[in-house]
Amino acid sequence: MKKPIRKNIELGVLFGLVCAIMLSFARFEVRCDELRQGVLRLHIVANSDSEADQNLKLAVRDEILKSSVDIFKNCNNVDQAIAIASKNIETINTIANNVLKQSGFGYEANVSVGSKYFNTRVYDDFTLPAGNYTSLIVDLGDAKGKNWWCVVFPCVCVPSASDATLTDGVSPYAADTAENASQYKIRFKTVELYEKFKKYLQKNDIF
Repeated sequence: MKKPIRKNIELGVLFGLVCAIMLSFARFEVRCDELRQGVLRLHIVANSDSEADQNLKLAVRDEILKSSVDIFKNCNNVDQAIAIASKNIETINTIANNVLKQSGFGYEANVSVGSKYFNTRVYDDFTLPAGNYTSLIVDLGDAKGKNWWCVVFPCVCVPSASDATLTDGVSPYAADTAENASQYKIRFKTVELYEKFKKYLQKNDIF
């Protein structure tokens, strides 16, 4: 076989392999995006990493989770959950600030609903891919400490909502991605690198 012909065949095979990999990644990214769009996360950020501030973060968490059962009990989809969270910002803010006041801390809580970037995270028996998620954000004081997160819709982090599952309302393919993450370790890592790159470009206003 002549060298130019052989080289063209090798390039063709390589191009086909690259296309197959890109197509596979694109399909996986669609599943990941479905997961991102299908949940409302709760993100509580401590004032600092001191033991007192971290313990206070958990106390705030406990009170918010107690109330979230009633707040989100009539949610049938994530859009309703986001709307209800937005409507109850002041209520949740009051809950958090009452804990801070009763504990004798001088700083306050700031509650909002917005987009928040997360790395890939494992929660009990499911994994959520890296990327931006709509979140109920509770910043305590300077919000410079370690955070705590869970999913408030579906209410998988509320004990009394044990019948809820993360994959309520998503396709079987997206559900499989979240529940069988060990089969997709490399793909989850690739998605995380891709999302970090996107975040870098956006931060530096490159596109």
